[in-house]
Amino acid sequence: MPTAHRPLGPIPGHLSVRAARDLYLAHNGFTMTEYSAPTFSFPLLGRTLSFPNPPARQRVISRHDIHHVLVGYDTDYAGEGEISAWELRCGCNTFFLYFINLLGLLLGLSVAPRRTWRAWRSARGGTTLYRDGIDYDAALDMRLVDLRRRLGIPDDGLVTAPTLAAPVPHSAPSPSS
Repeated sequence: MPTAHRPLGPIPGHLSVRAARDLYLAHNGFTMTEYSAPTFSFPLLGRTLSFPNPPARQRVISRHDIHHVLVGYDTDYAGEGEISAWELRCGCNTFFLYFINLLGLLLGLSVAPRRTWRAWRSARGGTTLYRDGIDYDAALDMRLVDLRRRLGIPDDGLVTAPTLAAPVPHSAPSPSS
């Protein structure tokens, strides 16, 4: 669900997946109770829309959030586009996942085409928690770096710390008298 905030950035690999997930949830204002809530909210054009939370979504949203933690993509529109591209390429296993990730991919291509394409390319050779089959609770007990390695994700995730878009210009020399 897209949120407007400062990106969390890379999460250190020495943390447990559970601790990293809890950090991600707190940073984004999410809770685990939302996974099984009857509805979920989605901000769109300055309004918050509520939708039914079908069982197909309830079964996968916790793993989707772990994917955000593993790779580091944000929860804004561009980040959801990136994670959708990554999940599509690394592997979905239900019609719902293919459908929702295709929608997310289209969103990403419309708001951040280069980032979305980069996410698609970076997914090569990886796999998802949907396909890997690891028990969710067992994954939560792993170190983040170990689960990244298991799924073919670089040790530090796929997102690096934000950098300045352009160098800060030097101050102009003061005129001499």
